[in-house]
Amino acid sequence: MLVVAEYKTKEQKRKFYDGKDWKRKREEIKERDSRECQECKRRGRVTVDRNEYSESAKRKKIMLVVDHIKELEDFPELALEDDNLETLC
Repeated sequence: MLVVAEYKTKEQKRKFYDGKDWKRKREEIKERDSRECQECKRRGRVTVDRNEYSESAKRKKIMLVVDHIKELEDFPELALEDDNLETLC
């Protein structure tokens, strides 16, 4: 029997998003989507990750994120499914 993790609390979600499985999957999805926002693409525009660095925050500026189409909290079984993930700005 397959046991599906729950992602209801802030702590459960944080543990998931900080995990190596999510970080690896996030990079795979960005690559699959050519590092372009899929919503902008649907509207005929192109938004890409410019890979800029924020001096004040001392880290890379986040322009693109990988988002769950069906929310993680409601569909935990789809947490790492390619068809449920897309790159957005």
